[in-house]
Amino acid sequence: MSLELTEEQVLLQQTAHDFATNEVEPRAKELDRDEIWPTDLVARLGELGLMGVAISSDFGGSGFDHVSYAIAIEEVSRACASLGVIMSVNNSLACDPVARFGTDEQKRSFLTPMAAGKQLGCFGLTEPMSGSDAATMATFAERDGAGWTLNGSKNFITNGPHADVMIVFAMTKRNVGHKGITAFIVPTSTPGFSTSKKDEKLGIHAAHSCSVFFDNCKLSDDLRLGGEGEGFKVALSTLDGGRIGIAAQALGIARAAYEKAVRYSQERKAFGAPLADKQAIQFMLADMATDLDAARLLVHRAARMKDRKLRHTSESAMAKLFASEAATRIAHKSLQIHGGLGYTRECDAERHYRDARITEIYEGTSEIMRIVIAANALKG
Repeated sequence: MSLELTEEQVLLQQTAHDFATNEVEPRAKELDRDEIWPTDLVARLGELGLMGVAISSDFGGSGFDHVSYAIAIEEVSRACASLGVIMSVNNSLACDPVARFGTDEQKRSFLTPMAAGKQLGCFGLTEPMSGSDAATMATFAERDGAGWTLNGSKNFITNGPHADVMIVFAMTKRNVGHKGITAFIVPTSTPGFSTSKKDEKLGIHAAHSCSVFFDNCKLSDDLRLGGEGEGFKVALSTLDGGRIGIAAQALGIARAAYEKAVRYSQERKAFGAPLADKQAIQFMLADMATDLDAARLLVHRAARMKDRKLRHTSESAMAKLFASEAATRIAHKSLQIHGGLGYTRECDAERHYRDARITEIYEGTSEIMRIVIAANALKG
């Protein structure tokens, strides 16, 4: 695997880095503290082509590859993990399934505005009593003449309070498990579609999530995404790619925590010398740097496999598992290096610590990632 970035990838990295450093990072603390949805920054993502990074320019995207996408997510998440996950959900969980499974008309109507940043997408799989075990979902879409009537609910929907389009998974046939799941593209303006107040969360405060309710939502059949009963395939395939985005988000959080720990250890003096002179601190920084580089290699490997249209279920799971747990370890050490200051809101270390934790949970918990990796290993 080549470790060198192409000229295009370097250019995109620089664009994302400059945007993140100059426009996002100065506001990240305020966005987190006041739980502000970053409307103008989301619009800027669209202007910079970062809401459909790997989507063809024929459908509103930037036409880059998935390595470029991972690089951009890392840069944005380094400045603000909330903005990073807003970007990831739109790219990976909303645009990607429509690009891969949608009809030409669906791509024109829904993919193009989402990839261009004109509309915002979200993804609805999880339910109050159905998380990792998607086959137990209760949301149901019943045939209604030439269309469907959708009833049920979804929860923990990132972008939900602000989205224009939702990729929704519902049972369309009972008692057949995951073979009864079908995917739909649901405009949030559909009568009967409603949302709860935003969730109160430990971290990623500016990335609002909520519960979503469907009360006799009437859907035409041309809103069905993929074949009837093929929704589970759409979901799993989408999550394979989405996990690359979350791994890249974790990487960005970890990088921010690491870089700030390095800087603080050089500035803060104890017992007459900088903290960086203490071997205990050096060993912590060495572990953090190693975790960071290892995570990036796994993320880029999975992204390159997706670009080559190779099966990457295991590789995406490995990238997400390692990068998310590495982010937690690195954020923990960063806070420790910052000492008492790190435990206060004056310091970014506590925000990175809180933001890192969710990356081990959403789009597949660490436990599910281990099950996926083990299942593929045991296949031989």
